[in-house]
Amino acid sequence: MDFIEILQTTWIGFSKAAWMTIQITFWSLLLGVVIGLFVSFLKLAKNRLLNWIGNLYITVIRGTPLIVQIVTIYFGLAEFVALDTFTAGVIALAIHSGAYIAEIFRGAIESIEKGQMEAARSLGMNHPLAMRRIVLPQAFRRSIPALGNQFIIGLKDSSLVAYIGGMELWSMALSAAADNFKQFETYIVNGLYYLVLVLIFTYLLQKLENRLRVEERGELA
Repeated sequence: MDFIEILQTTWIGFSKAAWMTIQITFWSLLLGVVIGLFVSFLKLAKNRLLNWIGNLYITVIRGTPLIVQIVTIYFGLAEFVALDTFTAGVIALAIHSGAYIAEIFRGAIESIEKGQMEAARSLGMNHPLAMRRIVLPQAFRRSIPALGNQFIIGLKDSSLVAYIGGMELWSMALSAAADNFKQFETYIVNGLYYLVLVLIFTYLLQKLENRLRVEERGELA
């Protein structure tokens, strides 16, 4: 009965927090894709300095805890510019996910047969144009499953924004548990909200993958 009571008394707050979680995840992953694509180009560049910069970024971000990155962004940038918790959370999560997305894109780009780039160049395309029209569309399609997994990871990682005052699902759970003194039941309810969101996004991801697979078969036919 405690679970049902908590669901009934907190569903409005949890619904608002779930929407905030979705927004944080969406914007951070969108920005993370931009960062990741840029860093993947650094990794693939023939210039050693650019390679070093890309490798340094990935090493530092992947080698330090996300919570440290979040509080560093929030309190560090506060010395120069006023940031609300939403913006700081989005920036920190984007920088974090960008390091992983960069490796996803790098692997996908390298998986495209080099002959396609050579064929595009032989048709008069310069390297940037061939990359944009020939290589990147295919690389992005191959990246969809990994990007989808990263989105789900980002959804769960957004819970750490609670520690700088962000009002997302985990923050809502902490607040509700402090009010009703039923920590275990409240955290279970909180976990159910995360589970529902993950299942929804997993379903949408599978639908997208199936659609792309059908389109690819149609192109090959």
